[in-house]
Amino acid sequence: MMTALPMTVPAPGLPARVRIHEVGPRDGLQNEQTVVPTEVKAEFIRRLAAAGLRTVEATSFVHPKWVPQLADAEQLFPLVSGLDARLPVLVPNERGLDRALSLGARQVAVFASATESFAKANLNRTVDEALAMFTPVVARARDEGLTVRGYLSMCFGDPWEGPVPLKQVVRVCRALADMGCDELSLGDTIGVATPGHVQALIAALGEAGIPASTLAVHFHDTYGQALANTLAALQHGVTTVDASAGGLGGCPYAKSATGNLATEDLVWMLDGLGVETGVDLGLLTATSTWMADRLGRPSPSRTVRALSHKE
Repeated sequence: MMTALPMTVPAPGLPARVRIHEVGPRDGLQNEQTVVPTEVKAEFIRRLAAAGLRTVEATSFVHPKWVPQLADAEQLFPLVSGLDARLPVLVPNERGLDRALSLGARQVAVFASATESFAKANLNRTVDEALAMFTPVVARARDEGLTVRGYLSMCFGDPWEGPVPLKQVVRVCRALADMGCDELSLGDTIGVATPGHVQALIAALGEAGIPASTLAVHFHDTYGQALANTLAALQHGVTTVDASAGGLGGCPYAKSATGNLATEDLVWMLDGLGVETGVDLGLLTATSTWMADRLGRPSPSRTVRALSHKE
């Protein structure tokens, strides 16, 4: 495998360091057709941590019927809990929190929607009913000393409702912040955001008392905008970016794929900008190539393909 690195040319107005919130083992694998064996998932997480990723979202404590790809959460988490990395897990309700706490999880996340249509489709609740369900979950998690992330899907567009008004997103973000979420991840679930829209939302949130320092961005690359949108967010003070190793969950060979931003593509850009991530691009690329082999298909990441001589 060729070791190549971009020329480092810093640009003004960017943070010195970005924390990558790696979502491949959870958001990536739950959208893959293949159900990956538990030990392979554990090895994947170990390799991601060894590549320098300090936050790796490990799994989700949802009912196995909903997400069969992550039905082994109880078996997986103990295999990786000793790693030198933050291992957040998704908890959909109090039962999920109970399961996470019993295994010693210290970082959890809840998953809300900015739109009524997606809340109904994903949670079978209205937006406000979903927020009411999360309120005791977040309160209990905080009482136990856990950090809590609030995911917010459909922040920029919804397949049923079209473009999502900024004030609608701000309202739900404000509710998540008020209930005690430490960090809010703004999800472009169908990949329709563009840089001006990203900056307008960050500015609107700032005016509502939600600073960029408490935000993360979670872009999908459906229309090839994920890196441009990420750069726009970094220019407006965001320092946490969600990405999926090898572009997992964004397989171009599956019609339902919406295209997670590949961690390698993000690291290549940040390395070129002189922004620190702590990630070894060579080790990360090798890890994604290894996982792609186990999934039986090439990685959709442009950087992985370029560095591993695979077209």
